Amino acid sequence: MSRIVEYLFAFLAGGTFTLLVTAFELSGFPTLSRVAALFPVVTWLSYLFIGQLDGTAAVSQHALFVMLGTLVAWMPYMFIIYYFTPRIGVTWSIAFGIIAFLLLAFAFAAVYNNWT
Repeated sequence: MSRIVEYLFAFLAGGTFTLLVTAFELSGFPTLSRVAALFPVVTWLSYLFIGQLDGTAAVSQHALFVMLGTLVAWMPYMFIIYYFTPRIGVTWSIAFGIIAFLLLAFAFAAVYNNWT
């Protein structure tokens, strides 16, 4: 499969999952929406491509980084959205969450790169 086809597949799969999450929520199926949002579509597709192009060791190293980074950056991001959305609205809570995520993710990456 050519790289263009692989990129197109990844783009379509990601867009499909985003559409499903939104459609399920708006159609009165919040449980399906939430499960779809939990589905690791980005890592699933990325790991298929990384494994094919760079091998199993690269996928394993990447998975360790993402697993640890989830605790450091993703959990605070989600907590900020959970906590602040009722207080300041969706847009601002997401903006603050993304800022916190980026700061924590880059700090974690610096520590992780020095550690490994």
